[in-house]
Amino acid sequence: MRENRLKIAYLTSTDARSRHAWSGTQFSIWNALQKHVGDVDLIHSVKPFFPLLLGKILTGISQKILNKRYNYRHSRILAKGYARIVNKKLTRFSYDLIVVPATSAFIPYLKTDIPIVYIGDSTVKSSLNYHRALTDLLTFSVEESIQIENSAFKRAAFLVFSSEWAANSAINDFHIEPTKVYVAPFGPNMEFSTLPSRALALQRQKGNECRLFFIGVNWIDKGGSIAYEAMVEMNNRGIDTTLTVCGCVPPPEFNHPKLKVIPFLDKNIEEQRLKLREIYLHTDFLILPTRFEAFGVVFSEASAFGIPSIATDTGGISSAVTNGKNGFLLPYTANGKEYAKVIANVFSDESKYKSLSVESRNLFESRLNWDKWAEVFMKAYEENILKSK
Repeated sequence: MRENRLKIAYLTSTDARSRHAWSGTQFSIWNALQKHVGDVDLIHSVKPFFPLLLGKILTGISQKILNKRYNYRHSRILAKGYARIVNKKLTRFSYDLIVVPATSAFIPYLKTDIPIVYIGDSTVKSSLNYHRALTDLLTFSVEESIQIENSAFKRAAFLVFSSEWAANSAINDFHIEPTKVYVAPFGPNMEFSTLPSRALALQRQKGNECRLFFIGVNWIDKGGSIAYEAMVEMNNRGIDTTLTVCGCVPPPEFNHPKLKVIPFLDKNIEEQRLKLREIYLHTDFLILPTRFEAFGVVFSEASAFGIPSIATDTGGISSAVTNGKNGFLLPYTANGKEYAKVIANVFSDESKYKSLSVESRNLFESRLNWDKWAEVFMKAYEENILKSK
């Protein structure tokens, strides 16, 4: 813990205390800052009523008439709405730093000389026609979104991204000076007490049954059908394999005696957090053939439990999963049979599986945790703000 603790204003559009917001990442960042950096004031759940209402109305009209989206979350009207609310709140106390996770529209119109830090897992340009919400946008909405984010990035004292993919976009697409762009992978969005010790994580014994775990709120976006096909193929190969799905309910046509479905677990409830912990403790592979992923904190969670991840080589996942270390990345076009081939190859080799399990835990301890994230944050602060004082 720092002796000279900073006074930090933490700006979020959602409830930063909830483990639902941004999959719990805002909550985890808040805790990491509070533990390692300074005293954090939450200026959260900021919702400019009329800009949000107008944005939703314009989006609905645009989709109905033109079959195009209006990205009001990166609009001038919403950015100005955020600023009107936040500017008043910032005058109540004296702050050393403003930290903004995920919502770049907070930044452009803030009236302050306090250094601003932006934390993200993607950029508008990296996600255009890739993330569903940034697909089929109106032309002027694309331009406005880029301008809002460009203004935010240039205004920030430094930026911290969870992956090289996002950081490279800030540097190459927005021409941000590389010296103020940092990469710090996110850690697990789980209570420290919920995470296993190294000994517990590595004591798992691979049995005759291969236990696959798929977690995500959207079956289609996370590649659920590919994971299902992999499970079916594994069983066809004569390897007794189960697939546990958590966070969504597969369509009715995905029905198999080896498929287990847990529609939802709430990390805000201790009993359900412990249930998730038990699933991880009794899992052999995390499988996530996702169609879009900016980073994927589930890979950090799996690594903490010594579980190899088998996933798509897309977005920023390569900053969370290293081929041959804590899992394997397959091409975007890979089908379930190709996933099954990789999993079967590892599962049938005891030493290979054990090596992946150990390396998964090693990567969690060396990179994929919030203490390491905070180290990068403080390095960026010292190099970009402290040295200039």
